[in-house]
Amino acid sequence: MRKRLCIIVIITLIGTFFIGCTSNDSKREINISAAASLMEAMEEIKAEYEKMSDSNLVLNFGSSGALKKQIQEGAPCDIFISASKDHMDDLVKEGFVIENTEIDLLANTLTLIAAKEKAHIVSLDNLTDDRIESISIATPDSAPVGKYSKQALEKLGIWDKVTQKLVYAKDVKQVLEYVDSGNADCGFVYHSDAITLDDGVVIEKVDKNLHAPILYPVGIIKESKNIEAAEAFLDFLIAENIKDIFRKYGFEVIIK
Repeated sequence: MRKRLCIIVIITLIGTFFIGCTSNDSKREINISAAASLMEAMEEIKAEYEKMSDSNLVLNFGSSGALKKQIQEGAPCDIFISASKDHMDDLVKEGFVIENTEIDLLANTLTLIAAKEKAHIVSLDNLTDDRIESISIATPDSAPVGKYSKQALEKLGIWDKVTQKLVYAKDVKQVLEYVDSGNADCGFVYHSDAITLDDGVVIEKVDKNLHAPILYPVGIIKESKNIEAAEAFLDFLIAENIKDIFRKYGFEVIIK
């Protein structure tokens, strides 16, 4: 009798295990490629979405230019959230994004930050000062924040005067790291990143007239194998409670 009971318990446990595995395996995955500056906000949104959805979100962060190249080369992606209209427009023109799914979701502000030790001398007006030895910006060709930073420095008329000081980073998170750790005297990041500084100091926001508008468009990739799930997630992104998450992390929500 005891032996039979043990066998029944074992069979029940095995059955429960396989049912659990089947349940997890049956969950759809939505692959989202998002600009690095969205990392904290998207991680919180992922947790909220997976509480009420039968889909798992797989998040892939990087510079928008690098993510665009991945999509062009066939990397798995259902939704792309870019920090640059240009990169999204390129994918739309090349037929990678489903027509009429692209919408402008968020906006951001370019911000000058400084290492704690140099904060007292850093400002937009004195970046050419010899006491400021290094200025970090993301690589303009691949990271939109780098492009906006270069535009601002050009409009200020000091790009050629500070090029020898520039320390290039792969994306906005690396700029933040360089400045926060004191490995660069100052740098340009988004406002949404500047508010996460530990030791670094926020110096000032950059006049929006000095660079192109900082917009975050989102779109569904044509090769997506989960278009319906992707559409459902886009609907979720524009819900009021999710907009509040974006605002909490320093973004301006522009979609109504």
